Amino acid sequence: MSALKRFLGQTAIYGLSSIVGRLLTYFLVPLYTYNLPTGEYGMVTDLYSYVALLFALLTYGMETTFFRFSETEKNKEQVVSTSSISLLATSLLFLILAWTFRSQIAQSIGYETYQHFINWFIIIIGFDALSAIPFAYLRQQNKAVKFVSLKLVNIFVNLGLNLFFILYCPKVLAAGEGHFLFNWVQSFFEPNHLVQYIFISNLVASGLTFILLLPTYKYVKLGFNVSIWKKMMPYALPILVVNIAGLIPISLDKILLPMLYSGGREAGMQQLGIYGANAKIAVIMLLFIQTFRYAADPFFFAEAKNKDAKQTYALVMHWFVIFGSLIFLGAMFFIDIIQYFIGNAYRDGIIVVPILLMGNLMLGIYYNLSFWYKLTNKTMYGAWFSIIGAIAAIALNFILVPKYGMLGSAWSVFAAYLIPTLLSFYFGRKHYPIPYKMVSLISYPVLVVALFLVNQQMEWSLLLRIVIFVIFGVGVLLFENRVLVKKYIAKS
Repeated sequence: MSALKRFLGQTAIYGLSSIVGRLLTYFLVPLYTYNLPTGEYGMVTDLYSYVALLFALLTYGMETTFFRFSETEKNKEQVVSTSSISLLATSLLFLILAWTFRSQIAQSIGYETYQHFINWFIIIIGFDALSAIPFAYLRQQNKAVKFVSLKLVNIFVNLGLNLFFILYCPKVLAAGEGHFLFNWVQSFFEPNHLVQYIFISNLVASGLTFILLLPTYKYVKLGFNVSIWKKMMPYALPILVVNIAGLIPISLDKILLPMLYSGGREAGMQQLGIYGANAKIAVIMLLFIQTFRYAADPFFFAEAKNKDAKQTYALVMHWFVIFGSLIFLGAMFFIDIIQYFIGNAYRDGIIVVPILLMGNLMLGIYYNLSFWYKLTNKTMYGAWFSIIGAIAAIALNFILVPKYGMLGSAWSVFAAYLIPTLLSFYFGRKHYPIPYKMVSLISYPVLVVALFLVNQQMEWSLLLRIVIFVIFGVGVLLFENRVLVKKYIAKS
């Protein structure tokens, strides 16, 4: 239990910062959806989908590999230096190639009239890739305060600039020449093209964060250890495949939606804006998963040395599913209130939220399951699982989107996470059996989905939903606490 307490402590530190940071960032979603037309927000969703895939490609599993080899190699500083130099070289190569062919890239993805967007994003991706290992190093060294501080600097700068450009500048222009900043704002601000300022804000925030992380690169002077790098790459590359394949369901669905939508690209981009806004509501589950992952990466690898590691992993999974199920139920019970998080023009897409929420829960379960192949150095299994899920996502997008639009996109995401979860569980029992509590892993998600469907049919009042949710949550915690007490007494 001491290991679990340590894990929960780390989760609390990273979780608090992640939650605060994400909440601050999420203020941008209503800012965008209440001020931007659906088509322009579609562009935001589209371009950031490309960014997610490129970021995973440019970091090529090096973060997880860094954690693994920091535990297994004696010279940890050499691991930091080698990882940093490797990412530095590949990021510079990307910047050179992408900048050289930036016009062709813009044309190929339909942004030939927005060439400057592509220019900015090339630089943003470079900054973010070069920040990956420094941030991983802070986590590995348990420097949570510094990690959190730098993350929050990035978020506050991005948020502040967005508020300045999208809220403050239009108000200055609306006030007219009587405002003392009118002439200054008018000299650079374009009120009819707000979407560009979202990307400018991101560019400034990413650049500043990279500059603040530069001291971490002091380890680069230790040089590039070819021997360590040759051991790291066979471990990292399958994880790259896993990461890319894992991102395809939540990135390619957005990239393909305007392309496959039967109403044409312009109408498809509007659909994408609506779908992307509602997907942000479902990201509340991803927030929970991300919080979990910050602590889980270093914890799971370190815990593998202990004899009770498998029991600890099973217990972590058990509570992960419980809290994930409660998040699903809370979000769907109060979706009539949560919907005001996005602008009125976007609320037709609420129907995709429960599908995406449950799909994201499957992703979290898969992430828990994935440690068996990471701990046994069988990362190729994870690559194959994710590839199969990605193929399913691609196929379902082509089959469902032309007929069902954004609803088809949502179901493709759910299927793409469910399939690898089932495959990882099946093969994990053979190679690294963990005593998971199967009854709870299945019953809790099924139960909350059943309560959601009953509420949909009976349309319970807000008060009744609050009462049922509280009773259910308290009941679950009391039941689980009683089970833990019984086990403790039995061992005594």
